[in-house]
Amino acid sequence: MKISRLINKGTKVLDVGCGTGVVTEIIQNVAEVNIIGIEPDELRVIKAKEKGMDIYQGFLNEDFLKEHGPFDYIIFADVLEHLSNTSELIILAKDGLSAGGSIIASVPNVAHWFPRTDLLRGRFDYHSCGIMDATHLRWFTRKTVKQLFERSGFTITSLNYTVNIAHPGYNSRIPWRWMPLSLRRKFVGFLVRLWPTLFGCQFIVRASLK
Repeated sequence: MKISRLINKGTKVLDVGCGTGVVTEIIQNVAEVNIIGIEPDELRVIKAKEKGMDIYQGFLNEDFLKEHGPFDYIIFADVLEHLSNTSELIILAKDGLSAGGSIIASVPNVAHWFPRTDLLRGRFDYHSCGIMDATHLRWFTRKTVKQLFERSGFTITSLNYTVNIAHPGYNSRIPWRWMPLSLRRKFVGFLVRLWPTLFGCQFIVRASLK
């Protein structure tokens, strides 16, 4: 997992909006870190704890950071796009980082070719998942996700992209839906490397304190 590769072993990590702990568990196993999570949904917290994850129920706030921080890394995996004021949360998280700490976030790329071609056809349709998930309140381009962190006093130390060949758009569009997954993976992976801002499904950014 690309997020895990951005984290140094033996560090202290917070996974915000961790859901059922899927990403939390991967990071713990791959990066070998001391990680906890916070999630507002009670049922998701229960499922995460059943996996042995150290998860707290609630929303991130100053009291939580004072009690459990500071952290070397704070993770926002598919979280920021669901918030109306992302800058507020970034500033809050900044105070919970140790010296030289980093925020790692994954956000959808609204400049992906799926939304672009849909807009050319006069469509702006929401879906149950993916880039145009109906619960998304914010969308990002490569430029705006960098600005979000740089304006909050961070330096971008890594910016990568995901391929996501399982995106529903590939299952409904010609010729992609006819391709076996192995071929689709190779072809889309090539396109992402060639033109990441057009074919990358998500941005994975590491923003570090100066």
